[in-house]
Amino acid sequence: MSVGIDLLEIERMEQALERRPALAQRLFTDGERAYAARRARPGQHLAARFCAKEAVAKALRLEAWNPRDIEVVGEGARTGVALHGALAELGVQVEISMTHSRATAGAVAMVRSG
Repeated sequence: MSVGIDLLEIERMEQALERRPALAQRLFTDGERAYAARRARPGQHLAARFCAKEAVAKALRLEAWNPRDIEVVGEGARTGVALHGALAELGVQVEISMTHSRATAGAVAMVRSG
């Protein structure tokens, strides 16, 4: 088992997305962007999902990876992770927990071998 954690200032994500609108398509899947678009403050939810992706990458000890290959799916108690591309072939189980305040988003990921 390995664990990863990540924190991010939400305003930093919001500013990056405002400066570079194509960044959202590079970092997030269609489903992740659609989920965030239904919320009052989309950047807050994208920041939490980005933290989850980073936490999973840290737990997997990845040096280079495509953010769209780690997808946060579901919502609330049913939130989970779907791995795509080469990551889908790793045969691991991934659990995440995400949180955010007004200023900060964070996530923890736990990865277990299949």
